[in-house]
Amino acid sequence: MSSPTLNYKSIIPNLLGEQAFVYIAKARELARKGAKVISFGVGQPDIPTFDHIIDVAKKALDDKFTGYTETAGIPELREAIADYLNSRYSADVKPNEVIVTPGGKGAIFLAVSAYVSPGDEVIIPEPSYPAYPEVTKFIGAKPVFVPLKWLGSDGGFALDIELIRRSISPRTKLIVINNPQNPTGALFPPKQIDEIMEIAREHKIPVLVDEIYDNFVYDNSPFKSFISYSDWRDYVLYVNGFSKTFSMTGWRLGYLVIRKEVAEKLTRLAVNIWSCTVSFAQKAAVAAMKGDWGPVKEMIKIFEKRRDLIVSKLREVPGFEVWASKGAFYVFPRIKKVLEETGLSVEEFVEQILYNKYVVTLPGTAFPDKAGKEFIRLSFATSFEAIEEGISRLKEGVEELLSKSGR
Repeated sequence: MSSPTLNYKSIIPNLLGEQAFVYIAKARELARKGAKVISFGVGQPDIPTFDHIIDVAKKALDDKFTGYTETAGIPELREAIADYLNSRYSADVKPNEVIVTPGGKGAIFLAVSAYVSPGDEVIIPEPSYPAYPEVTKFIGAKPVFVPLKWLGSDGGFALDIELIRRSISPRTKLIVINNPQNPTGALFPPKQIDEIMEIAREHKIPVLVDEIYDNFVYDNSPFKSFISYSDWRDYVLYVNGFSKTFSMTGWRLGYLVIRKEVAEKLTRLAVNIWSCTVSFAQKAAVAAMKGDWGPVKEMIKIFEKRRDLIVSKLREVPGFEVWASKGAFYVFPRIKKVLEETGLSVEEFVEQILYNKYVVTLPGTAFPDKAGKEFIRLSFATSFEAIEEGISRLKEGVEELLSKSGR
């Protein structure tokens, strides 16, 4: 007897997923076959979660703190998050304006759900973190991509404020800003943050702000948080989390800060999707927020040195234009010359380096929409030794490709 045909209409077949996880799978398959793979693909710190955080999670388990919690998060965690934002950014956040979510993606989903309906438009600077356009499409709305300005290896990336203005239509319901930015490592200056807020006020359009890399800022660069504006409640949907700052990617803890009356409604949505986030992980997150920040600061110093190393090594690779990122833990070199000389697309280039040199990089097109077609992303959240060896192999691979092209 044949199986019944499932007739359904769904947005799911149109979702693209996240290419970083595709390349993780490819790298693991090569490793199983004996290849010594060096990965610059995954966006997570290689430093394990700090011991004092793990110890609190263990104690919570020993204390049998393993049941359901409040959907929006345990009170002490919401208080700790509010205290952190208020202390650092003078934000005046109240605990009842915080929703703890299963990772930053959960916060993004809630925020988009709150303000976007089918047929609406969401402005997204590109290249972008894939979750923003994918959640937009899932809801039935349209991502409107606005390319970042590439200012060259000396200037890096900047928001195109005027193009954002011109992209606003009567259907625009949200503007997304990720700062520091994944995948480019850009850090948008305070003046541009002010300009985005001016646009939000002028057009009465909220801004979905993702500042999950807010502690990864280099060269003593100025950083201005959207949550620092006195009128943030009127315009800002604030996303952050624990994955990057505290190296807690697998703990799946993020948070959304949003005005109280919206938070109350979104908690009803959250309870129907995930009930609550992991109980003992929330206890650990309180320890992360309220505990010793020394290890975090040391990690940031290490990452800045790694940034310096990977930039210096990439600048030795022929055909690469390399800008020293100011935030997050990525570099996003332009490889237009290499692609032109070899006749390869960026996806083909990445595959060549992966299978010939066992080095994982990500094509810029893995970060929607098309503005990354001449770039690759490398994460420097890995050891100094891996950076030295990996970029050496990458350089060798590029030289071989250029030699074979004969151009």
